[in-house]
Amino acid sequence: MNKKENTWKKPVIKHSKLTKYNYIVQYPENLKLGKNFDIGTFTYINCRYGVEIGDNVQMGSHCSIYSHSTIDDKIGPVVLNKGCRIGTHSTIMPNITIGENAVVAAYSFVTKDIPKNELWSGIPAKFKRKL
Repeated sequence: MNKKENTWKKPVIKHSKLTKYNYIVQYPENLKLGKNFDIGTFTYINCRYGVEIGDNVQMGSHCSIYSHSTIDDKIGPVVLNKGCRIGTHSTIMPNITIGENAVVAAYSFVTKDIPKNELWSGIPAKFKRKL
């Protein structure tokens, strides 16, 4: 076990309040968290219809995760599987699963499921290569 894993603790998360790491979660009662995740500053997570963040997930700053989109009325759970990484300023729309160890490049807009061990990028995000 490395030093980070020894000192890592889940943050206190309250509805619509900044955590001590300066990200915000709505409907935290519908948020399922793994261990050793890292969520960047000023990220917004809407868990109205469920969000699951697996072990060792990394998310850059200023990301948006939506289980409910009021603009187009889409709903559905979002699953970020173990070891996936989400680049800064990326948006994950409702009813999306990001596979284990997958990478979403910075500034991407995810509207489709991303299989494990793949790199996706762009607006909308598209497959780039296997990892």
